[in-house]
Amino acid sequence: MTRNQIPAGPFLLTVCLAALAFLCGCTGTSVDTAPAEPDGSRIVTDMRGRAVELPATIERVVVIDDGFVEGLLYRFDMQDRIAGLGGDCCQKTYNYSFERTDGTIDDYSGGMNPVGYLVPELAGLPQVVASGTGINYETLASLDPDIVILREGASSFRAGSDESLEKTVATIGSLGIPLVILVGPPFQESPNVDCIGEEIRLVGEVFSREADADALATYLDDQMEEIRKRTANVSEHEKPRVMQLGLSPRARQGGGAGMAWGRDTIESYFIEDIANAKNAYEGTGAFVVVSIEQILALDPDVIVLPTAQGYHPASELYTAPYYQNLQELSAVKNQRVYALPWTPYNWAKRLEYPIEAIVIAKAAYPDRFADIRVHEWVLDFYRNVYGVDEATAKELRSAQWLDWTVEAGF
Repeated sequence: MTRNQIPAGPFLLTVCLAALAFLCGCTGTSVDTAPAEPDGSRIVTDMRGRAVELPATIERVVVIDDGFVEGLLYRFDMQDRIAGLGGDCCQKTYNYSFERTDGTIDDYSGGMNPVGYLVPELAGLPQVVASGTGINYETLASLDPDIVILREGASSFRAGSDESLEKTVATIGSLGIPLVILVGPPFQESPNVDCIGEEIRLVGEVFSREADADALATYLDDQMEEIRKRTANVSEHEKPRVMQLGLSPRARQGGGAGMAWGRDTIESYFIEDIANAKNAYEGTGAFVVVSIEQILALDPDVIVLPTAQGYHPASELYTAPYYQNLQELSAVKNQRVYALPWTPYNWAKRLEYPIEAIVIAKAAYPDRFADIRVHEWVLDFYRNVYGVDEATAKELRSAQWLDWTVEAGF
């Protein structure tokens, strides 16, 4: 069925449900799965309020996402059911390097999405969405999946995507494939992580892993609550000014020095709502190219370096020749520059989002988090989220280029 052939009633219903979900924030998926039909099928309500009939058994799933659902399926020991992916985020191994002013080279290798390390078989799976394109429905049909899980807000379906959700729903439906839609942070009422637990519980419901999903969602929420508790009583005049500064080569090529994220972004939410600090950049918008002069005028107390067209360690801001004009920044002079974990294609936030939060919080308030060693904390985190042993947890720490936390005793 093509888009023009969609019956008016169902089509309008889909649009209305999507609009309602967008306006209302978290959508409240069904708590209980509908009783199984005589053939063993079940009905769940996805995050767009759509009733989706699931087959009795789910052996093959196509995931249009950037590692969030794939990570959940690893936790559920169901990673072998993934038949296709929505991009290459879980398949690539990354390298990064830059030259210091003294001519030496800083090299970083082996950067990966954690689930890419945990499930190397993902590297050989077909992609149903290539970079910069829509879904290849011929490839999707050829994979013969039992269901498709699509996460709005992931790189293939982030805000402003050319691909129409309504067309996607109709086309996948015409193939006779059940489609379950998750709604990630970019499509929520405001940019935050408050509904990620709902996403986790819905995936648990789909795969009959409700208890495990609830335990994970509760654990992640608890990590956020602990950070908020430690910073809850900070007065306004005590709050440090923190800036997420993207050292993007694309920004430099365009005449800027880096990228900033305004107060209407999820990056600002991590600084202000979770860590209870101040976003030094008070403008709006994401990936805003800023000049050297603008950064000097902002003069943040603390700088955190996110993934921005590459990995960026603190040493790049300290020693790269193209940043020598920023050496008078307070954060640079006071050695308060910190790298966030390697998170390529992290549009909608994945299971590792508490790591970003703890790095920002400890960078902003070292005294309040003096008892937390992030290099140890993160090992416990990987063990709790993925059920891995300590050796594997250390490998995941390296894959996210967090070994600097060991070297710095952070």
